[in-house]
Amino acid sequence: MLTRSLGRYLQWPLDRIAALLSATGVPPNLITWSALVLNLWAAILFANGRFPTGGGVMALAGLCDLLDGRVARRQNRVSLFGGFLESILDRYADLILFLGLLVYYSHVNRFTEAMLAAASMAGAVMVSYAKARAESLVPGENVGFWERPERLVLLILGAVTNRVHLALWILAIGPNVTVVHRILHTWKQTKHLAPQASTTNHPVSTPDSPESRLPSSTPPRPTDLAGARPYLTRSARRGG
Repeated sequence: MLTRSLGRYLQWPLDRIAALLSATGVPPNLITWSALVLNLWAAILFANGRFPTGGGVMALAGLCDLLDGRVARRQNRVSLFGGFLESILDRYADLILFLGLLVYYSHVNRFTEAMLAAASMAGAVMVSYAKARAESLVPGENVGFWERPERLVLLILGAVTNRVHLALWILAIGPNVTVVHRILHTWKQTKHLAPQASTTNHPVSTPDSPESRLPSSTPPRPTDLAGARPYLTRSARRGG
């Protein structure tokens, strides 16, 4: 995967930058928000047809994405909420980037590219959503190539070389194929789990049943939640 390759080759410089930022005491969540602001700037540039400049700003936003988790670990600020916030803002960033392209191509009456931007937007959101939903059913669900780092790198390359239309053809097809791949893979995995679930003797509690109104005798502790959803922490990989 591109994520592991980038992490291996950029580990030393990223660690040095993270060490400098950590020493300043900058909150990791501020870096996460900075990535969203930079992506919003890039989207505005895209909407005005300034693709190479927008690609450069996207690269800066990607640097923030790579740094916030490292800074959080150095400052001992790794948290469930930090990972959750990062995932939410990443989805917004994906949407606004393609929305900027959609605005531009609609303005210049290039219908094909506008539709490709819309399909790319849908694929970017659904490939992440499919992974999140699959992981709630099948632990360790991770199939397909087109995760967020791959999508961003391709869009950056297309923007800085002024070949966004070519990148959009790939982004409109590849991530959506990955969604189908994840659907089929999850279907195969859950087929083996369904018979086990149907043979259990536990009563089903409906929202109106008396059992549903009774308080839980053993409420989950924060540590239990952290162990149940380790992929929400900043030290884990984001949903792609």
